[in-house]
Amino acid sequence: MKFETISWKNRKVVLIDQTKLPGKVVFVECSTVKQVWQAIKTLKVRGAPAIGAAAALGMALGVSKKNENSFSVFQKNLNYLFDYLASSRPTAVNLVWALERMRNIALRNKDKPIDLIKQIMFKEARNIIAKDKQSCAKMADNAQSLIKKNDRIMTYCNAGMLATVGMGTALGVIYRANQLAKNVKVFSCETRPLLQGARLTCWELSTNKVDVTVLCDNMAGYLMQQKQIDKIFVGADRIAANGDTANKIGSYSLAVLAKFHKVPFYVVAPASTFDLNLASGNQIPIEQRSASEIRQNWYKRPMVAEKVKVYNPAFDVVPAKLIAAIITDFGLIKAPDKNNIKRVLKP
Repeated sequence: MKFETISWKNRKVVLIDQTKLPGKVVFVECSTVKQVWQAIKTLKVRGAPAIGAAAALGMALGVSKKNENSFSVFQKNLNYLFDYLASSRPTAVNLVWALERMRNIALRNKDKPIDLIKQIMFKEARNIIAKDKQSCAKMADNAQSLIKKNDRIMTYCNAGMLATVGMGTALGVIYRANQLAKNVKVFSCETRPLLQGARLTCWELSTNKVDVTVLCDNMAGYLMQQKQIDKIFVGADRIAANGDTANKIGSYSLAVLAKFHKVPFYVVAPASTFDLNLASGNQIPIEQRSASEIRQNWYKRPMVAEKVKVYNPAFDVVPAKLIAAIITDFGLIKAPDKNNIKRVLKP
């Protein structure tokens, strides 16, 4: 299956509306920055690398809508676009990473004509997309020493083509393994409450002819107890300097279960997902989402009484001590800690 999660066509940001999957494949065209912001906020586009790419194109789109006659006026709009797009999702660091790249390339070229700066920014957005594709391929290759033939791999949420612009992070590893005839089998946790595992990962893997079985999240421990899982691969939205990793809510529970059952828990993420300014996962902001996602999503009638309060964090943090290795585009970080992360990411 070949598709572009995010692209630039006819002066618009075009992306797959992931809220419509798996029922139908719908492409959304964003002609304004507000539409890009809403696409990120409402999870039409999701996954840290994909969010970063969408934000980069969104900023390029935003600067193209103005006709400034001085760099100071241009910079004011640039800073507004940065803050506005960064406000769409607080946890995924790739969002701010991509926006910083876009703003910095503009500032480095401030002595050039403004129209030329805008062209340079579009080129930078395309570079971010190209970089993601390369990073996905490198991570897929770097992980193969961890995968044996006929491995039974559990995954969580969606860390595949839909979450990136390339072949994916955790799922890219699986795609590469099957290209190498390793014949792996995948068990995908459904990932409550938005069911990214059931709706997106299972659709993506089955469409690509990968052997996949869906299970409810609370069945994962039983499968490990029955010795039906060899290893776990997940993606990440932000990784602190010490290796603590924020990923979709439920990842922490899965990591604790994996530790107890001696199942290696692996994180797959590009260097852009690391936030080395944060000493530990305690400093990672956790997005709180709407109660409606738990009260009534997917149901014909409400599943929670109206007066009952709802707690709905979008992410949790897996402590580094529960992670066997982090697979990056620069190589493997085994026993992740501050020193091992610096050693691998130094380039």
